[in-house]
Amino acid sequence: MKKYGRILCALCLVFTLCCVFSTSALAAGTGDVAGAIESTWGDASTQIKQVVNNVVFPVIDLILAVFFFAKLGMAYFDYRKHGQFEWTAPAILFACLLFTLTAPLYIWTVIGI
Repeated sequence: MKKYGRILCALCLVFTLCCVFSTSALAAGTGDVAGAIESTWGDASTQIKQVVNNVVFPVIDLILAVFFFAKLGMAYFDYRKHGQFEWTAPAILFACLLFTLTAPLYIWTVIGI
C-alpha cells in the first residue's frame, strides 16, 4: 500500500505543478490566434536564424569533423592490417560534413524564412 500511496502522491504533485506553472496563451482583444502566432514568429525568426547559424551548425560541423577524421584514421589502420581501404564510412561522413558546412547558405531559402 505504501508504494501506491507514494505513486499517487507523486502524480498529485506533478498535476499540481502542471496547473500552477501553466499559463494561458490568449490573443489580443480580437481573438486572432493565428495573427498572434505569426507576429511572435516574425519577431523570433531572426533570433532563431542567428542562433542556428552561429551555434547549432558549428557544433554539428565540429562533431562531424571529429567523427570523419577518427573514421579516416581507423580506415587507414584497417588498410594497414588487411590491405583493403574501406571508403564508404569516411565518404558518407565527408558528404554530411560538406552538407552542414554549406547549409547556412541555402537552408533558410528552402525552409522559406
